[in-house]
Amino acid sequence: MGDKAYIGEGFISTPYKKPKKAEFSEIRKEENNEISSRRIGVEHLICRVKTFRVASDRFRLARHRYYQVIMAVCGLVSLDINYSFILSHDI
Repeated sequence: MGDKAYIGEGFISTPYKKPKKAEFSEIRKEENNEISSRRIGVEHLICRVKTFRVASDRFRLARHRYYQVIMAVCGLVSLDINYSFILSHDI
């Protein structure tokens, strides 16, 4: 799944662009809404990961540390999501 920046890539499902000086058909609008509704969860997770400065800015550490740092950030985000879920379903 990708946004309109990835149009033309064969293996990425992207929304349709509106043609110049023309209108979308209802079918195309519904398909774009369907694609957007499937992508929104991933977009929210990316936003949560990017709240960590090390994941959103230029990576300044050694290249071989990148995977470890990103996995640590993803682990922290996952931990936060699980903790939030537990708190919201407190018995």
